[in-house]
Amino acid sequence: MTGRNMKLTIESMTYGADGLAHADNGKAVFVQGAVAGDTVEAEVVQDGKSFMRARTTEILEPSLDRIQPPCPFVGICGGCSWGNLSRTAQLAAKEQNLRSTLERIGKFAPEQVDELVQPICHTKDDWGYRNKIELEPTVVNGRVRLGMHGVDPSKIVAVDSCPLFDKRFPKALKSVVGALNYLSGSHNLGLERVGIRASRRTKALEVALWTPTGSFPRSQVSRVLADAAHPTSIVRVMSKGEKKARRVSKVEMLAGEGSWTENIAEGQMRLSAPSFFQVNTKGAEILIELVMEALDPQEDELAVDLYCGAGTFTLPLARRCDFVAAVEAYGPAVRDLRRNLEINKLDNVDVIGGDAVREFPDQDADVLVVDPPRAGLAPEAIDLIASTSAHDVAYVSCDPATLARDLKRFVEEGTFSPVKITPVDLFPQTFHCETVVHLKRN
Repeated sequence: MTGRNMKLTIESMTYGADGLAHADNGKAVFVQGAVAGDTVEAEVVQDGKSFMRARTTEILEPSLDRIQPPCPFVGICGGCSWGNLSRTAQLAAKEQNLRSTLERIGKFAPEQVDELVQPICHTKDDWGYRNKIELEPTVVNGRVRLGMHGVDPSKIVAVDSCPLFDKRFPKALKSVVGALNYLSGSHNLGLERVGIRASRRTKALEVALWTPTGSFPRSQVSRVLADAAHPTSIVRVMSKGEKKARRVSKVEMLAGEGSWTENIAEGQMRLSAPSFFQVNTKGAEILIELVMEALDPQEDELAVDLYCGAGTFTLPLARRCDFVAAVEAYGPAVRDLRRNLEINKLDNVDVIGGDAVREFPDQDADVLVVDPPRAGLAPEAIDLIASTSAHDVAYVSCDPATLARDLKRFVEEGTFSPVKITPVDLFPQTFHCETVVHLKRN
C-alpha cells in the first residue's frame, strides 16, 4: 500500500539510481535516496505485484560506504545519482551489476562469468572528468532559466557550477548561464538546450545553442557569450521536426572555430556540436587500449568499424591496419570522420554513410569492432559479423542488458565466443558503465 513507511536495510545498488532492499514478505523494494549499507525509513510510492518503490525519508543508520560529496545537489540533480557512495563501493557495484546481468539475461553460468569478467578499469579522476555538460531551459516568472534535469526528470535544477565538469574550467558554466539569462531578458532565443564542451588538453571551450530554425539575434548572442565565457567556439544547432523526432537541419558558426578539438590516443579529433564523443576523454583512451589489445591488428590486415561515429576507434585502427571500412549512419559524425582523417593524414579508410546492416561493408574483415547505441545489435548484424572471416571482434557496449542479450545470440549462433569481458568506469558518480568484450572465432 502506498503512503506507508517501512524500515529497510539497503543490500546493494541496482543498475539505476536506487538501492535494493527486501520487505518482510520478500518483495523487492527499490529505494530512492539510499546507498548500499544504509538502514532507512522509507515511504512506499509504488506497490506492484512483484516489486515496490520507496523514497527515503530518514537515514537511521548510515552505510560505512556513504560519503559527503562535493556537490550539494546530489539527490536533487539527476547527474550524479551515486554521488553519496564511495568510489570503491561504486566500482564494486558496477562490476557486480555486470556479472549478475550476464547470468540473468545472457544465461552464462556463474563459473563462466568468473572466468570471463576482468577487474573493472577506471581513471584516477572521480570528479571533474566530464568534457561536456548539457543544460535545459525552463521558464521562471516569465524569464528563461537554465539548469539540469532533477531526480524528478520533469523538474529542472538551477545550478551555476558542476563538480563533474572539467575542473580546468571552473567558471564556464556560471558564465554561460549568466550570459544566456541576461540575453533572455530582451530576446526570444528559443533555446531547446545548451551544450558546453571543454578540453584541458587543447584548451578548447565550445558553447552550442540548440534552437529551432528561424530568426535569431546572432551578433548579440555571440558578443555577450564571448565577453562572459571567452569560448573558442560558439555555434547554433538548428533542428526541425516533431519534438520526439527532431533532426539537425544546420550548424551555424556564430564565433570562433565552429567546432571543438580534443587530443586523444596519439591523434587529434575535431567534432561538430551534434556529434557524439565520450564525455570522459581519459576513459575513452582506456576503451581504445582494450579494443586494440583484443584485436591486435596487423599492418597487412583489413578492419571493419561499425557504428564508428567521428572515428574514436577508426583512427587508431587506420594507423595499424592496411585498410579500414568504417560505417556510420549519423550525417554530422560522417562529416567529422572525413575531416578527422584529413587532420591525421590517414588515407586508408573507406567511410560508408548509412545503417550498419544495410551498408555492411563488401570487403571481408580480419578484425572488427562494433560500438552500437544503447539498443545494441540487431540480429541481422550478428549474422553479418558471423559471415565475415574476422578472427577477432571487439564489442564496446554502454548497456549491460543489451550486451548480455547479444552475447547470448553470438554463443547461440556458434561462430564467435567471448574470451574476455572488461567493465570500464567512464562515468563515476553514476550507475552507468561501459564494457569491452573480446570475442574470438571458434
